[in-house]
Amino acid sequence: MDEMKVTFPGGKKVNALWHGFEIATDQPAGGGGEGSAPTPFDLFLASLGTCAGIFALGFIQSRGLSAEGLGISASFERDPATHLLSKAVMKITPPKDFPAKYLPALVKAAEQCLVKRTMDAAPKFEITAG
Repeated sequence: MDEMKVTFPGGKKVNALWHGFEIATDQPAGGGGEGSAPTPFDLFLASLGTCAGIFALGFIQSRGLSAEGLGISASFERDPATHLLSKAVMKITPPKDFPAKYLPALVKAAEQCLVKRTMDAAPKFEITAG
């Protein structure tokens, strides 16, 4: 099992040391932070979009097609009572001259995103202290 180290550099900043990268987070000024980095939840949402993106890009590149103009627009809804994510909507803008026959397969490729699939089969969490 890989191990992540979480550090607390001051204020509301909480960083993760993961696979040789330091991933910085902070809270917005209204939440007591400085707004110097994305919140952990913002990074989670970004991971959904970028994961779908790498799968879509891989599909296009594996067919030798140009990815110029490829885009993904993502929007998210939260349950007002729980503040939890209730819906994620992604719209893929295919590259210019992208063959229409590949559109369903492009969507299917993006749906194979590991972050999405992990959420579909939610892991068990074990948190201890001491």
